[in-house]
Amino acid sequence: MKKRIHRKIRLVKYILYRETLIDFREYACSFLGSFIGIGLIGLLQHTFLNVNDNLFLIGSFGASSVLIYGAIQSPLSQPRNLVGGHVVSAIVGVTVQLVFPHTPLIAAPLAVSLSIIGMQMTKTLHPPGGATALIAVLGSAQIKAMGYMYVLSPVLSGVLILLLVAIVANNLTPHRQYPTTRAFTRVIVRRK
Repeated sequence: MKKRIHRKIRLVKYILYRETLIDFREYACSFLGSFIGIGLIGLLQHTFLNVNDNLFLIGSFGASSVLIYGAIQSPLSQPRNLVGGHVVSAIVGVTVQLVFPHTPLIAAPLAVSLSIIGMQMTKTLHPPGGATALIAVLGSAQIKAMGYMYVLSPVLSGVLILLLVAIVANNLTPHRQYPTTRAFTRVIVRRK
């Protein structure tokens, strides 16, 4: 009985220990990718806009960075979901904002809810997309004035920058592969 208890304690210690091992290469790739991706978008904003015009750096890019640099195996972080989720949500958000320009209490939940449905229908579910739709509705007057240009820039241009950096940064070591082949295999299998 005592041996079994010690064996289980060793097993628990081993599992807890293995889960907390630090892989500096993983952390370095995640840090490098997110730093360069968000940094490039910030550089574009600083180069082409006034200090007060916060158009290129939208909040949902931070959440996308967590997924595409930190959780690269997740289906939600794959390129189709990243690009499609943001673009679909931006289109939905701008459309809702144009239909309900003076009623944010209706427009905000409607934009998020419809963007979720849009992402589900197009199989591009990406959680930060909900924030992209919300920013189109509740963003500054400059963002609202952009109309559908919001979809192209900052959303699409920013997402493409994040994606290109993710492809490079996430493939620096042999332990990481982005995009994952499993995600593409599932898409191919479903289509057959």
